Amino acid sequence: MKKNIIHLFVITLLAIAITSCGNDTNPKPDAKVIEPKKEVMVPVFNQDSAYRYVKEQVDFGPRVPNSTAHAECAIYLSKKLKQFGAEVYEQKFKARAYNGTILNGTNIIASYNTQAQKRILLCAHWDSRPYADNDSDPKNHNTPIDGANDGASGVGVLMETARLIQLHPMDIGIDIILFDLEDYGQPMGSTLPQMEDTWGLGSQYWAKSPDPNGARAQFGILLDMVGAEDIAFTKEYFSVNYASGIVEKVWNRAAQMGYSNVFLNREAGAVTDDHLYINKYAQIPTIDIIHHVEGEHSFFPHWHTINDNMDAIDPTSLDIVGRVLLAVIYNE
Repeated sequence: MKKNIIHLFVITLLAIAITSCGNDTNPKPDAKVIEPKKEVMVPVFNQDSAYRYVKEQVDFGPRVPNSTAHAECAIYLSKKLKQFGAEVYEQKFKARAYNGTILNGTNIIASYNTQAQKRILLCAHWDSRPYADNDSDPKNHNTPIDGANDGASGVGVLMETARLIQLHPMDIGIDIILFDLEDYGQPMGSTLPQMEDTWGLGSQYWAKSPDPNGARAQFGILLDMVGAEDIAFTKEYFSVNYASGIVEKVWNRAAQMGYSNVFLNREAGAVTDDHLYINKYAQIPTIDIIHHVEGEHSFFPHWHTINDNMDAIDPTSLDIVGRVLLAVIYNE
């Protein structure tokens, strides 16, 4: 008896359901399913590894163009990037310095996922300055510097980034460019007439030359002087002028990670650096993450002095910059 009552009840419900469906002439569309945002796994930056790559550059001696140390370091950097799985192209060129010297330059270009249309450019300069013209002792003004922070620190962060990209491949493309001849600009106290564009000779050459891979990055990030103790990065003028959206992307990410005391939320003056020529000639919106706080010392205290050596490098600073950089590119 119970079975018959249940059976009759079920039939009645089905009839009601069918009638109800048949009378609904304006059915509601299915609710839009919102896919949960996938959690992005960002590799862990290794500050000790980055520090080692800085030291290995400095160990060659001052990487002044046309010197043996310069040539040997170029071989080291290219070889290392190939070991990290990148497709490496050495863009060799000649450029005339402010004093007429013909310099032999090599821009080292390392690319990952070359078929990807969406690409990000990461760059730094690997040469070091032939003059310590900001040194407190005038006797040192013609002495080449090690350039541990001014040059090698940015390269060290990018070398560790390359190592991690090989271990944790990305869907987007990454182009790492190590620019040459950035730091051979006209020195302070020069008796020659003041000249324009004597800095960033390697980035000027690259930005005016076709990309060998035929790829164009959507935006770029330049690292310069990122390894000193008590680093501080302001929003550099050219970066804001050409690529304000990228500045905000990076500074907001840094703030989310608790580094607003390092990536300061204020604008500062203009710095003639490699990013200027990338913006002007290649027209890739590129920012400069550079230790630059206007005041008594615009740049870090040992800028263009003989004390820009390994003693000036703080692994914690490399770590902060590396973590923010990875968080930015892996969240693209």
